[in-house]
Amino acid sequence: MALKLAIVYYSSTGTNYKLAKMAEEAGKANGAEVKVMKVQELAPESAINGNPLWKAHVEATKDVPVVTLDDLQWADAVLFSMPTRFGNVPAQMKQFLDTTGGLWFQGKLINKVVSAMTSAQNDHGGQEATILSLYTTMYHWGAIIAAPGYTDPVLFTTGGNPYGTSVTVDQEGNMTRDVQPAVAHQVKRMLEIAAKING
Repeated sequence: MALKLAIVYYSSTGTNYKLAKMAEEAGKANGAEVKVMKVQELAPESAINGNPLWKAHVEATKDVPVVTLDDLQWADAVLFSMPTRFGNVPAQMKQFLDTTGGLWFQGKLINKVVSAMTSAQNDHGGQEATILSLYTTMYHWGAIIAAPGYTDPVLFTTGGNPYGTSVTVDQEGNMTRDVQPAVAHQVKRMLEIAAKING
């Protein structure tokens, strides 16, 4: 039986969608059954329409399914990807996490293997704090956090974040580093840990 990997992302202008697609490719390359899903957008239409990149991304990803609680139950491993918002999880991602209380109460999130990725417009713009903020919820779930740590030399050439892949984007929305190798390693590590737990 293939391991089931859910990639749950929030992206306003596309960076974390790109990270999610990198992760999808890595998951499939490692033999997993993969679903890529976005969390529900909560921002008002006026805010989205006021930013051409945001509006274009919403339109381009309109067919990406919105994650449900059933998707969390389905998954053996869950990889989250979201931008930082003042060093914290975006409201859209937090709102989804806040709906998981029923699953938590029933013990259905225990031993899910989880990990996270993020982005910001500055090298020290809150990436690590955002990932650690998300992991606080995971501790309450009883999930197993599969952080990349420094378990592969690739981490030193892609930003060196031991908590999860993070990337800086420039004013045009371009990633300033090629983090694809870090994403691939993070996904592989998650699946290796999930295999041990579910084996």
